[in-house]
Amino acid sequence: MANINRATLRKRIEKDLMKQMKDNGIKGNYLTDLVQDYLALWDLKTDLIEDIKENGIQIPGMHGPKSNPSINDLHKTNDRMIKILDALNLNVPAAEKKQPVNYSKSELT
Repeated sequence: MANINRATLRKRIEKDLMKQMKDNGIKGNYLTDLVQDYLALWDLKTDLIEDIKENGIQIPGMHGPKSNPSINDLHKTNDRMIKILDALNLNVPAAEKKQPVNYSKSELT
């Protein structure tokens, strides 16, 4: 993907999610609020990724290097984002899902 500034990408994600909700007939203020929660987590995820890029996967600790806590936080944030998408019944469209590759036995040997 081309280098898009963060605010533009965030607006595109919001637009995509709202369009999916509309296309799926999903309505409700509390559901729109969940999209805003998703976007807040997206902001946090982006900040965590930046922290990992800036500080690395290890940071100085009291007794030597330790794992950057942003790594664990990133994992938890991504998990929560996926749960919100599931709650909204919004997923990757079928056309974009990768189909598993089925190999024949002869190709594996």
